[in-house]
Amino acid sequence: MRWKHHEPFFWSLFGAGGVVSAFCAPVIVLLIGFLLPLHLLPEAAYNYESLHALAQSLWVKGAVLMIVALSLWHCAHRLFHGLHDLGVSTGPLARTLTYGLAGFCSLALLIVLLTL
Repeated sequence: MRWKHHEPFFWSLFGAGGVVSAFCAPVIVLLIGFLLPLHLLPEAAYNYESLHALAQSLWVKGAVLMIVALSLWHCAHRLFHGLHDLGVSTGPLARTLTYGLAGFCSLALLIVLLTL
């Protein structure tokens, strides 16, 4: 009988999400948390028209999808293994809830981005 393991697939999403979060989160925090509120960027960079035009780009939509979806999978993997560390049963129900929620949110984000 051949064993079927799901862990390598989820671990690869976990690793990719960790790398994306580590590289992108500081830049996003710097832009949205500091540079925009302190008006250190020119207003033309963040007015409605320029941000709307930026949001229409397929490259930006793809980047947003990758950053958010991979971060969600990273979070789901940490939650799943955190439940195990807390002594909660990590059977099929816990796996379905954690990874299913990440998949559902990723799919919902894809639909939202495609309708923009």
